[in-house]
Amino acid sequence: MTQVFIGIGSSLNKFESIKAGIASLQLEFGKLKQSLIYESESVGFVGGNFYNLVIELNTNLPIDRLIRKLKEIEIKHGRVNNAKKFAPRTLDLDLLLYGQVVDKKNNLPRAEITKNAFVLKPLSELAPQLKHPILNETYQNLWENYPKDKQKLWKI
Repeated sequence: MTQVFIGIGSSLNKFESIKAGIASLQLEFGKLKQSLIYESESVGFVGGNFYNLVIELNTNLPIDRLIRKLKEIEIKHGRVNNAKKFAPRTLDLDLLLYGQVVDKKNNLPRAEITKNAFVLKPLSELAPQLKHPILNETYQNLWENYPKDKQKLWKI
């Protein structure tokens, strides 16, 4: 079993979309841990606010199949396949970490971890002492050193 972390986001029917996405992930993978939910302004485009959180689960699926499964769940909950990257969406499921794997093809660890407060803060809650596989720093330390004025973030 591999420990994975998945970022969840939504800007359309936010609460319902996130609740449905979590239910689908539980059905598919069983037990999971969840961070608090945070609200933030959209990044990369002008649009409504997003709700974001991070979940932790364990899986035997290889990376490619896990990513396909996440895309299937997104589409099941109203995400338009091949939609614009920076646009409103019902459900966004991003594989952030797959164990300690470094895989450039699949963007692992996901670059957004250190760039976006709405990813780093909830990840630091779930895995404060886990070390980033490239930076070799704990997520707690990365969050403590993150410039808090860079992105506004508040608990839901």
